[in-house]
Amino acid sequence: MMLKPARLLLALIAVIAAPVFAQNAVTVNGKAIPAARVDQMVKQVVAQGQQQDSPQLREAIKKELIGREVLIQEADKQGYGMRPEVKSQIENTRQSVIINAMLADYVKKNPVKDAEIKAEYDKYKAAMGEKEYHSRHILVGTEAEAKDIIAKLKAGGKFEELAKVSKDGSANNGGDLGWMAPGKLVKPFADAMVALKNGQYTETPVKTEFGFHVIKMEESRATKLPSLEEVKGQIAEAMQQKKIAAFRDDLMKKAKIQ
Repeated sequence: MMLKPARLLLALIAVIAAPVFAQNAVTVNGKAIPAARVDQMVKQVVAQGQQQDSPQLREAIKKELIGREVLIQEADKQGYGMRPEVKSQIENTRQSVIINAMLADYVKKNPVKDAEIKAEYDKYKAAMGEKEYHSRHILVGTEAEAKDIIAKLKAGGKFEELAKVSKDGSANNGGDLGWMAPGKLVKPFADAMVALKNGQYTETPVKTEFGFHVIKMEESRATKLPSLEEVKGQIAEAMQQKKIAAFRDDLMKKAKIQ
């Protein structure tokens, strides 16, 4: 059957328009919401492990997008998008989205290698040492004060009682510092601490950048370290952040900042 010219024209328009309509999930007051936007949100929800892709999920997301579109159209009509503080927030969000996309690609192109993770773990092990120590201390501002505390200890004073004058938070806990690795402490303190035997205290004040310390050794034990596999993810994340920071710092050095 031959179509009349008018019907032929309508049929051609329908064929041409069909793919365009298929690209949109819905229109709201003439404004199209692309189907690709629904797909993207579905992927995000599924990636978070909250739900599986389903007709019900897609319908819920479509309703959410329609609700947003209705609200944004009304907000635009009332001129909220022209407010200076709103423009500033929009620009901040725009920058964050673009920067995050760039950094995600940077991380993919510059991954942290297993050899780098292993080297960092070995460095961590070396810093922690083979032993960790449970010690107490009393921190004061002058050498004379520290010597006076040592004299009181020699006269039979209790360390925990004398520690109440300590200038740090340990004063409320009898000077107890808990279990510490020497590598996490300033060197003069660490050196004096590891030289003590259980129950001994330093008979001369130990000077550090924080003041003067009197240190008492409680006990020591072999260092308990997590295995490489247990901390591999944490090390990789920390090293990735260092690489990103170095990338940013390099760009800042090259930038003309006035």
